[in-house]
Formats: sequence, C-alpha cells, structure tokens
Amino acid sequence: MKNLILFLCLFLATEVIAQTPVDTTKKAPADTVIPNWKRGGVVGFNFTQASFTNWAAGGINSISGQFLFNCFVNYKKGLTTWDNNLDVSYGLMQQGTAASLRKADDKIDYTSKYGQYAFKKVWYYSVLANFKTQFQPGYTYQGDTSKTLISDFMSPGYLVVAVGLDYKPTDKFSIFTAPFTAKYTFVTNQTLANAGAYGVDKAIVDTAGNVLLPGKNIRQEFGGYFRMQYRGEIMKGVNMNAKLELFSNYLDRPQNIDVNAEILLTLKVNKYIAVNLNIQAIYDNDVNIAVDNNKDGVIDGEGPRLQFRQVLGVGFAAKF
Repeated sequence: MKNLILFLCLFLATEVIAQTPVDTTKKAPADTVIPNWKRGGVVGFNFTQASFTNWAAGGINSISGQFLFNCFVNYKKGLTTWDNNLDVSYGLMQQGTAASLRKADDKIDYTSKYGQYAFKKVWYYSVLANFKTQFQPGYTYQGDTSKTLISDFMSPGYLVVAVGLDYKPTDKFSIFTAPFTAKYTFVTNQTLANAGAYGVDKAIVDTAGNVLLPGKNIRQEFGGYFRMQYRGEIMKGVNMNAKLELFSNYLDRPQNIDVNAEILLTLKVNKYIAVNLNIQAIYDNDVNIAVDNNKDGVIDGEGPRLQFRQVLGVGFAAKF
C-alpha cells in the first residue's frame, strides 16, 4: 500500500498545481466551440520495433503498436451542465518466438455527468454514470503457447450510477461527491463467473467438480463515491488528463476503499508527433490476483493487490 499512497500523493499534488486561473479575455479556437457546446481530445498511434541478428550482447525481437483515443464533449447553458468523456486504448505486441500477438493494453471508459445549478456559482446537483470494460479476452501465459483466460469483454464490466454534488470552479477541474451510489460488476463469461472472478459469487460444485449452481454474473454494491478530474494544458505543449475515483461499499467492509487513479500526459513534439505517458493504479479488495509467493514459478496464492500499469509511447498524435 505504500506505493499506492505515494502515487495518490503525487496525483493530488499534480492536480492542485495544475489548477490555474481562467483567463476570460482569451477566446477559445473557433473549431472547438459550438454555441453551448465545447469539445476536444487527442487521438494517437504508437509503434515500436526491435530486431537483432547475430547481436553479441543478445536481445529479443519484438514489435508492438498501441492506439489511444481520448475525447470530451461538454454542454453548458444557463443553469444546466452536461459533461461527457470517452477514454479508449488498445495495444498488441509480439515478442521473441511467441506464436501470436498478445494484448498489451485494452480499455473502454465512458463517463456522463448531468448537473443543475445549486449554489455559490460553482456547485451543481448532479447525476453521474460511468461504464468501464475492455474489447478483447485477456490471458496469463505459460511459455509460448499455453495460456489461461483471466478476462473478457464485459468480464469484468463496471457500471457506476451516482447522485450527489459537483464542484466546478473552472471548466478544467471538478470534484464530484456522491453519498448515494450504485455500483454493478458484470462477469458475463460463465467460466470466469463460475470461478468467482472479480467478486461475483462463484459456482457451487459437488465433490467431483460438477456445477450444481452456476456462478452469478452480476455483483451489486451500494455506497459512497468520490471523483476528481482535471483536464488542461499544464505547460506549453504538455496536456494532462488526470482523475481519481474512490468507492466505499456501505454494505460490506466499507473501510476497504476501491481506488482508481490515472494520469495521461501528452507532450507535443511537433504537429503530428507526440510522446504519451499513461499511468494507472487500481486497488479493489474484491479482485484477487494470483501470485507466486516463493518465486519458484508456481502460482501458490491469491489475494487483493495493488494493480499498476504504465505505458510510454512515441508516435503519431493529433489534438482536436
């Protein structure tokens, strides 16, 4: 948990530093504004390749590619706001003698938030919906050919529906707090559901391993939700999209808080070339991670663990 705490401290510090006063004298570019609507985002493709022939120092041939798309479409008129954000990424890689391409990145994350003015010019009564899943199955690999399924489309899938207050001092920064939140976890792949993956109730089996009662495909939770987000240019040529999500289940171990923290940094080199750095940390007490406790190559335990993902890429990128 120390790494998670350090990451969250860095995340929060970056959020605070990134908040700069809005210069109302500057007009937004004409192609980013339609009356009452504002939109923008980035689309990119990163590609890496390494090849070795008779290389004395050694090395493994590899090739990889990643596609990313992040955009927002926001509406504001009078006392009403409606913010929408879509974050999608997908990557494949092939390394060494592996017979097929392997997934290196896979994410679908959509958020829609509707608000009505409440008080003090920056507070809104709001309803938020967030949906997360992935495109393709995910595996753990044993050697070049043997693999075990650990995830799939809608396995897991997450849906959060929350009602609360939204604090929006600027168009770039918001803090949403919701004391009334429903969270649904979907595991539609029955093999994973039978194993009790991602916190759903696993199947009931007899002594021979035959399924007497299939595992459940949905887990429902009710609790409190917190979301903080910043999107903007933190220095010339460097854009950041950062968010922090926290959820506590009132009905089961509320002290175990689910955490999702993510930062996407885009550094423009020129009009078409950019460096993208995506860092994400997740902790969910209901998700068990298989581990090799004694480092002998054999999985001998499982339990909740800090999940950490970092993707650094250089390639084509277009901001809109």
